[in-house]
Amino acid sequence: MIVCSCNVLSDHDVRHAVNSAGNFPRNARQIYGCLGCSVECGRCARTMKGLIDETLASCGSSSAIR
Repeated sequence: MIVCSCNVLSDHDVRHAVNSAGNFPRNARQIYGCLGCSVECGRCARTMKGLIDETLASCGSSSAIR
C-alpha cells in the first residue's frame, strides 16, 4: 500500500526502514531521512507513525526506546 504519494513510499518501505535502522526511527521525518527523501505535504505522517509503532511493537523494541 502506498503511504506517501508525494515520495511514492509504501508500507513495506517504512517497515524496512524501521527494521534496518540501528537507532529505530520514531517519526516520519526520521523515516524520510533513512529513505533519502524529505517531507512534502505531511498528510502521511500519522499513518507512518502508526506503522512505526506497529513495527516496533512486533519486534519487541518499542518499550526499549520510549
